[in-house]
Amino acid sequence: MARPYIPVEVERRVRSTAKNRCGYCLSPQHLVMARLEIDHIKPVSKGGSSEEINLWLACPLCNGYKSDKTTATDPDTGETVELFNPRTQVWSEHFYWTQDGLRIVGKTPTGRATVIALHLSNDPDALEVRSYWVLAGWHPPED
Repeated sequence: MARPYIPVEVERRVRSTAKNRCGYCLSPQHLVMARLEIDHIKPVSKGGSSEEINLWLACPLCNGYKSDKTTATDPDTGETVELFNPRTQVWSEHFYWTQDGLRIVGKTPTGRATVIALHLSNDPDALEVRSYWVLAGWHPPED
């Protein structure tokens, strides 16, 4: 299925509103070796639109793991919950960084389910790259 057309001005606003970083792992565009992608929070394949209200930024890793998922299972409760919505929810209310700055930990059912579904704390490439960012003093983000 072809990717829906996103007008340049809409993409610019989404990138600006998202502060040019992934809405899930918070990786900033200037440190990611690929262009951050426009994520359909509710995938088009599940009836989502390409309206700005349904769009955010995601790094290729997070967007790839998210794919067309909208829900996942909270490992603590076993309940199926909606994935984190970076457009409407506050990251720090659902997640925090481990002390070493490498892993994201979910604080809520939504956070825990999103961490598992998007491999936010166990992708070996992400962990390695974050370790270098930590050494350079660029990570974790302060906000």
